[in-house]
Amino acid sequence: MSVVIVGGNDRMASRYHDICTSYRIRSKVFTQMPSDFENKIGSPDLMVVFTGTCSHKMLGCVKSRSAKQGIPVEHLHSSSVSALKNLLMKYEDKNDVGK
Repeated sequence: MSVVIVGGNDRMASRYHDICTSYRIRSKVFTQMPSDFENKIGSPDLMVVFTGTCSHKMLGCVKSRSAKQGIPVEHLHSSSVSALKNLLMKYEDKNDVGK
């Protein structure tokens, strides 16, 4: 399974990546919008948007990519570690992804 995380805190990017790795999930983390962002997203199995720390322009790119490729998007208001863990546990049950 692969996940793209959009938004969040710059200092937490490596923590987000480590959490995904602990669930055996490949991840890309974008805390700020790089050039050619929509193409860098790729085609993940899930996109997670931290709405409190995500720009409107980034959210527009996420919605566009989601609509084109049918990728599910989960919105989390909090960009905390526990919020991400709770979300990944929900998908762990659905996809049988072990720790």
